[in-house]
Amino acid sequence: MSASPLTPDQAAEVAQARAHRTETLRPTVPALEEILFQPLPVLDHGFVRVIDYMGDDSAIVQAARVSYGRGTKRVSEDAGLIKYLMRHWHSTPFEMCEIKFHVKLPIFVARQWIRHRTANVNEYSARYSILDREFYVPAPEHLAAQSASNRQGRGAVLDGEEAVEVMRILRDDAQRTYDNYEAMLNLGPDGGPKDPARQGLARELARMNLTLNTYTQWYWKTDLHNLMHFLRLRADPHAQYEIRAYAEVMIDALARWVPLTHEAFKEYRLGAVTLSATAMAVLRRRLAGEQVTQETSGLSKREWAELEAALAGSGGAG
Repeated sequence: MSASPLTPDQAAEVAQARAHRTETLRPTVPALEEILFQPLPVLDHGFVRVIDYMGDDSAIVQAARVSYGRGTKRVSEDAGLIKYLMRHWHSTPFEMCEIKFHVKLPIFVARQWIRHRTANVNEYSARYSILDREFYVPAPEHLAAQSASNRQGRGAVLDGEEAVEVMRILRDDAQRTYDNYEAMLNLGPDGGPKDPARQGLARELARMNLTLNTYTQWYWKTDLHNLMHFLRLRADPHAQYEIRAYAEVMIDALARWVPLTHEAFKEYRLGAVTLSATAMAVLRRRLAGEQVTQETSGLSKREWAELEAALAGSGGAG
């Protein structure tokens, strides 16, 4: 993880934004204000920044009760209501809160992330601007072989000469394609034209030669309900490590922003397991003292393994 994901100029812009103060009658959250605009490092060159937000725990309660103000109920009563809403999968009260993130991430993570089509997104335009020479290269402990049992998962960590060779290929390919990117754009080392007589290839075409571990950036704005849906899937232990790293940083921001909701989210989403009707029937039979096997359960081998893993506390399906 890099010590500072921002250039000196970018760091100065952040400092200037944090120094600005605006009076407001809206509810604010001091714990979230502490990290507002600040880049929270992720991976080797990435970050997450909270840019703006609307609402807090009291906004959820207010919407559920359709009250006029912040309310006079005790915090314990508010927590109880939020837990009830989370437990029974109510969504609209949580949609009353919104948050906007600035995220710097590798392109292959962005393409996985964008499948969540419940946010407003504006990505850095490589048609208009030039992408930075920054690439994601996994740390050695995350350089793993293809899983033999999971088509979209990882197996044992690579080591020895094989790991060294893979790291070399990743770095060399990224550097070479970026060198060619600059050459096609006719860029010199100072960012100006290398050959004033040449115009260079259009940026919208030159970008297609870059590797998927090149970093991009976007603004990502969503409501609290859809944020929690994203985090439930992407913070799961079965999720790909790279996107999970972003989700874990965003969960920390969630805890600062809406602490009562965060506690309910941990209890009823992150720490919970959804069982099918057949799996529930298996549990009832077991509680009644019956010896149930996979063959007599009505579950497939995979469903049986997932149920056993959930009951053993090793997680559900990803």
